Amino acid sequence: MAIDQVTVERLIGQFERIRSLSEKLASKLQNEDTIIQAMPDVSPPKWHLAHTTWFFERFILKEKNSSYAPFNPKFDYLFNSYYETIGSYHPRHSRGVLSRPSMDEVYAYRDYVNTEILGLLRDYGDQVPKEVEDLIEIGLQHEQQHQELLLTDVKYNFSCNPLLPSYTETSTTNHTKTEQKSQVTEIKIEGGLVEIGFEGPGFSFDNERPRHKVWLNAYQISSHPVTNGEYLSFIEAGGYEQPEHWLSDGWATVKKEKWKHPLYWRKSEDGWYTFTLTGEKKLNLDEPVCHVSFYEADAFARWSGKRLPTEAEWEHAMSSIPIEGNFVEDESYHPMASETHTKSPIKKAFGDVWEWTSSPYTSYPESKPLEGALGEYNAKFMCNQIVLRGGSCATSKWHIRPTYRNFFQADKRWQFSGIRLAGDLT
Repeated sequence: MAIDQVTVERLIGQFERIRSLSEKLASKLQNEDTIIQAMPDVSPPKWHLAHTTWFFERFILKEKNSSYAPFNPKFDYLFNSYYETIGSYHPRHSRGVLSRPSMDEVYAYRDYVNTEILGLLRDYGDQVPKEVEDLIEIGLQHEQQHQELLLTDVKYNFSCNPLLPSYTETSTTNHTKTEQKSQVTEIKIEGGLVEIGFEGPGFSFDNERPRHKVWLNAYQISSHPVTNGEYLSFIEAGGYEQPEHWLSDGWATVKKEKWKHPLYWRKSEDGWYTFTLTGEKKLNLDEPVCHVSFYEADAFARWSGKRLPTEAEWEHAMSSIPIEGNFVEDESYHPMASETHTKSPIKKAFGDVWEWTSSPYTSYPESKPLEGALGEYNAKFMCNQIVLRGGSCATSKWHIRPTYRNFFQADKRWQFSGIRLAGDLT
């Protein structure tokens, strides 16, 4: 099956727009910034730019164009992330030692692959195979994930520098209709037999499918994510010193890592500060708390007499809410206190901060991973991970949807991860 010319032009425009955004985000960096890897969980910006290019080269150009000549055959080893079925790859924890290739060569690599992909599409004309369209779509969705990772990784890298450098000097927003933060309320949600998961036209990852039925008891969910001020009350009440609020693994992690507050917070004589992509700022108590682990989110919920929502509860509650909020396109790069105008009683469902759920990351009933190497994209990580929902200020608005399932280990904090509370009604 082939796609029509209108779809081809749409795909070309989407390809050029998303690929150029990666370079726009990287353009704010100095060359010295692009090779830093301050911990094994983060990757250097240069690696993100090269790896997303490798994805198009490896899964489309090498598979669908028999005459394609690789830009540099050694890049197949350097920029493969974790695809064991393809071959060996450079160790993740050592990506920061790759002073070469230079940034100039990485940009040349991107230009080379972009030209080849666009040439392939134009050669197909209106006979682009549906399989190629699907591969380009997943490649673009993959690139949007790495755009977010580039920002979160830069933030962590910069936070380790005593100079506390800024990624960008000013924080801006494109929101045209905002309202001040309103009172937090508890929204009652009817239970019953409901459906979750993706269905219908448009893109989705394999881990969002198939749509299926789940039973939910009646529950309540907070109208707003937890704020810095609310979380500060937990700290001041001795939350990090009271084991009764914590899961066993969480309490062990608190003691081992000596956690006393969220990542990037610092207490000074004149109050609390937090490190942002625009430098260190005085903590705004009305902003959503972020950079907390699942362990911290769960402990705060227990201390509050509440719990975290399951991912099914979260999706069911948010399924009819418009996708509006603070996203990477707004260029704030930080959770905001103000709210995008919406008639829904549930606020800030999308953007600002990813929201931890209580659900382990597992496959849906009758779910099937993609065939071939791309089957490693999501399914191989379905162990010891917790699901997050909703997107963040570093997520693209065009990437997120109510069914989207993000996932990280319970102790991870360097993503823009936050908290929304839930509770039982029975």
